[in-house]
Amino acid sequence: MKHAPPAVALLAALLLCGVAAAADKPNILFIMSDDHAYNALSCYGSKINKTPNLDRIAKEGMRFENCMVTNSICGPCRAVILTGKFSHKNGFIDNHSRFNGKQLTYPKLLQKAGYQTAVVGKWHLVSDPTGFDYWEVLQGQGPYYNPKMLSKDGPHKYTGYTTDIITDLALNWLKESRDPNKPFLLVYQHKAPHRNWQPGPKYLDMYDGETIPEPGTLFDDYENRASPAADQEMTIANHMNASDLKLTPPGGLTKEQLAKWNAAYEPKNKAFKEADLKGEDLVRWKYQRYIKDYLRCVASVDDNVGRVLDYLDESGLAENTIVVYTSDQSFYLGEHGWYDKRWMYEESFRTPLMIRWPEKIKAGTTNDALVMNLDFAETFLAAAGVAIPDEMQGRSFLPMLEGKEIPDWRKTVYYHYYEYPRPHRVAPHYGVRSDRYKLIHFYKTDEWELFDLEKDPNELKSVYDDSEYSQIKNELKGELKRLRDKYEDDGAVVQFDKEGNVKAG
Repeated sequence: MKHAPPAVALLAALLLCGVAAAADKPNILFIMSDDHAYNALSCYGSKINKTPNLDRIAKEGMRFENCMVTNSICGPCRAVILTGKFSHKNGFIDNHSRFNGKQLTYPKLLQKAGYQTAVVGKWHLVSDPTGFDYWEVLQGQGPYYNPKMLSKDGPHKYTGYTTDIITDLALNWLKESRDPNKPFLLVYQHKAPHRNWQPGPKYLDMYDGETIPEPGTLFDDYENRASPAADQEMTIANHMNASDLKLTPPGGLTKEQLAKWNAAYEPKNKAFKEADLKGEDLVRWKYQRYIKDYLRCVASVDDNVGRVLDYLDESGLAENTIVVYTSDQSFYLGEHGWYDKRWMYEESFRTPLMIRWPEKIKAGTTNDALVMNLDFAETFLAAAGVAIPDEMQGRSFLPMLEGKEIPDWRKTVYYHYYEYPRPHRVAPHYGVRSDRYKLIHFYKTDEWELFDLEKDPNELKSVYDDSEYSQIKNELKGELKRLRDKYEDDGAVVQFDKEGNVKAG
């Protein structure tokens, strides 16, 4: 019997060790859309659309009922997820910020632990991605059609629908570019369904002839709350423009794309002009135009996520791959008469989260714990067996995925929103939420709101001045102070020098 030469035998042994090491650590596929409301996911009980592919993640894994964000706006949420730190600690407090890529992030730690890392799609943090072996990301918000993607090799221009292109790039990396001997982290992030909600060519006529149910608070009058609820600029009635409503076609389309677009929208726009709607009838028309375009964009995300899930199943990767689906935050689908996000009210504060991991998670389970996007980094690191840095402010909820309780898990969550006055004129505020109550402080005007979510789930009446809630109010104020101290939020925001070090003072 012939034996392999020592060098060949050693190489074979090393390769086997590499395969074994890769098999020991789970792959992580982190899927994030932009502004996807939990109310537009059928696994969360949507009454307005179906999301069969996204539902697969919940059906085959765990759905979280109370996943909250720390600051409901796009760029800051992404920075929180990367760093495991609140906005005031990572320096990215609003969409005018620039992310300091020299900070410690979970992709860097996974990379150091032997993971091959990649990010594809929306980035929205201004600075180039760091901690990724491969990246190809949209420039800024990016368009819905024919995007320019930035990469280590320079910009690449693509023709087609952005949701499809992002998925093509993600699948190409999975199939052709990754090292099969290493565990991988793939951050796969969609622009959709962000404003201004441009549907793809296959979806332009979807929902035509249907009437989407209206939310019960579409005509909210903002009574019985602090003044910021009324003093904002994000109503469907008054603040959507012609581009939002598709009264004008998007720019940058090819001739073929524009022809399809005009064929879909011109007849409907003509009928709208002839109808000459006023008052509530006009608001209802705007809502239908908005919500149908939004849901068409969601349908494209759902179909494209299905393509990636199918590949994981067909390739045998599914069993040892943690699949996470979330949105950077949730979104208003006409509730309170609004679109957009930003508020600590439930529709934007609470975000969808579903996780599938066949090796660990029992299919079809749900979890009611108060988890946050602040916890994602810590949970990914724990799943990979990587130590969690002390500077991270969240906490791993890995045991929950295995059906275990964490006895000392948080009972309240803390929130802080900064961006003002543009866009949308939403007043800065911070607050605390328990399983039943929510206390909000609009600190520029020193106004407070208190909601009993059990009795008032739509948050239509603040009970801050109700004597029956005096004890609850005082307890929550004490808890708010405790959390602000815990997270070291004294109003200051961290500043970095040119080398990426925290400036003194």
